[in-house]
Amino acid sequence: MGGAAIACLRLLAILEKTEGIEVTMLVQEKKRDNPKVKAIAETWLQKKLAFERFVRERLYFKFQEKNKEVRFAFSPANSGIDISEHPLVQEADIIHLHWINFGFLSLKSLEKLFKLNKPIVWTLHDMWAFTGGCHHSGDCENYQNSCGNCIQYLKNPLPTDLSNKIWQRKNTIFNPTPTLPNRKGVNMVACSQWLSNRAKKSSLLKGFSVKAIPNPLDTNLFSPKNKVDARIKLGLPIDKKLILFVAAKISVIWKGFSYFQEALEILKTQHSHHQDIELVILGESDAEIIQKLPFKAYALGRIADVNQIVSIYSAADVFVTSSIQENLPNTIMEAMACGTPAVGFEVGGIPEMIKNQSSGVPPTGFLAKYKSAESLAEGMKWVLFDANCDELSKNARQKVVDNYSEKVVIEQYLEVYRSMAL
Repeated sequence: MGGAAIACLRLLAILEKTEGIEVTMLVQEKKRDNPKVKAIAETWLQKKLAFERFVRERLYFKFQEKNKEVRFAFSPANSGIDISEHPLVQEADIIHLHWINFGFLSLKSLEKLFKLNKPIVWTLHDMWAFTGGCHHSGDCENYQNSCGNCIQYLKNPLPTDLSNKIWQRKNTIFNPTPTLPNRKGVNMVACSQWLSNRAKKSSLLKGFSVKAIPNPLDTNLFSPKNKVDARIKLGLPIDKKLILFVAAKISVIWKGFSYFQEALEILKTQHSHHQDIELVILGESDAEIIQKLPFKAYALGRIADVNQIVSIYSAADVFVTSSIQENLPNTIMEAMACGTPAVGFEVGGIPEMIKNQSSGVPPTGFLAKYKSAESLAEGMKWVLFDANCDELSKNARQKVVDNYSEKVVIEQYLEVYRSMAL
């Protein structure tokens, strides 16, 4: 579940179609009916044990967390399962790691995988691999040295706090790796240039190969549909300007929903045609929060049907993300592939996707100043009422096709695999 899982499944689907490659995805617990996905936890007991590992991991951190808002933003990786003897791992020529936290792989589990001396590709979906435990460090740059004094996440930050202990443990595991031949080493792949640049500055990954390769997207599936038809199909008004907000759970602090709310209030106050605006909210939301929004909102809840999601993207006039910590969001990519321009903060990998009119390249939306509700409101107004909608839509779609389509991304991964092949 989540963005990393979706990206991983998309890569799996492309590799399945690639001649000369056999691929299997090994997960802690299987949620989908995909024969190429194998689960560690299959029986009732195994699932209970997997949940117990997750609980142990969370409880261990709970007593050291700064507050409950950061509870799931820091992973000590003290609980996990050893997969080094698993038949699929033993048979593999290359091990490709993705997101491995929340009780799946512990630091001890990682150490055992590294000691197999098999080529490892590790796709970084956040910063966890090269920090002292946080998934996003924000403005903190302690990861460039040795972590410690973790003010953002720990209740009692000290030079030798939990973040420093985790950094030291990772350093013990990672340190021998760069001395191995590249074909038997570990290649780090970041999903954005922003994350790649951060990884290269980290103390833990000095000597590692770090490359930026974006997540892939099926641009045939995610493609523009007729806006009016999509709205009629979804029961949405055909005569309104629709703003789309998407989040698995809008209450997650990193999604910055409060900035979105404030920007909407500003938009309503400052724009004379505010009566033409309505909202579409996709994802888990609180009815009380939705009712307080200044515009009429259609809360669609969680939707698993991909074709319906494509229709939702196509129905919108603008996609807005107010995330304050991001890598390379699948949602922006999906919206733009469907011809819907995006508005978001200048943070993480978002500036690599959203291009302003003044950027010197074809604009794909509006890049707002970080944590500025005023700028976010300005962006929504510009896309909805001032920009050339047809041009923006065409540019957004082309940006995804040129940079994130399956054929573009898979070639970059195949190059990495070939460089490590036996």
